[in-house]
Amino acid sequence: MARRQIERVTVVTLFPQLVQAVAEHGVVGRAIGEGAIRLACENPRDFATDKHRRVDDRPFGGGPGMVMQFAPVVGAIRAARAAGPEGARVVLLSPQGERFSHDKAVTLGRQAHLILVAGRYEGLDERIVESEIDEELSLGDFVLSGGELAAMAVVDSVVRLLPGTLGHAESAVEDSYSAGLLDHPHYTRPASVEGLQVPEVLQSGDHAAIERWRRQQRLGRTWLRRPDLLEVLVLSDEDKALLEAFKASKGDGQDHN
Repeated sequence: MARRQIERVTVVTLFPQLVQAVAEHGVVGRAIGEGAIRLACENPRDFATDKHRRVDDRPFGGGPGMVMQFAPVVGAIRAARAAGPEGARVVLLSPQGERFSHDKAVTLGRQAHLILVAGRYEGLDERIVESEIDEELSLGDFVLSGGELAAMAVVDSVVRLLPGTLGHAESAVEDSYSAGLLDHPHYTRPASVEGLQVPEVLQSGDHAAIERWRRQQRLGRTWLRRPDLLEVLVLSDEDKALLEAFKASKGDGQDHN
């Protein structure tokens, strides 16, 4: 049986023009143009119940800022559900959410319909979260003015995993985090520029040696920059030897965080 693949992403946003920009360029734009996926937006203002199309109000209990109201946001989410494949997963982009990762992008890419809710102001009425949201995701420990940029990042990360989207079957496989490691260094022509040389092994034509070098660089870069990733990986004896050789090449074999 073929693995389920994402068909549609809907972003619930007050600023659909921001999100639509990602549909016009690059990997996502090509995937949409080729019909591999559909990207849509639902604006809570279209579901506001007053003549001013108001979507926010002051928080109960006082405090700064405004809170997005229940009815407009829920109306937009439910309209998004109705417009796409059944069983949509609804994700709120929030600094309080789980940290977004490559593994999460892979998981979300198996949902036929993904609904991303981009909050604004001080956030959403909590009853929206309780009744409509399946999970919350965060790009990191910082705050954005709204969830649109985070939603666009999630869309790009998920869509680029679709078969054929990157134009080369191995591109997504070799990306950073795809196997729990950071990516290896990349070089292109010319072979020498301002006294800086491309490693000889990459010019050798020895594909086995090149693959070993790249594997060692991925292990080494991860050790240098994200040692926490190595802690959860089970390395083969060959990987351990490659990593030890990389450490030795740094002179002291110590952690270089």
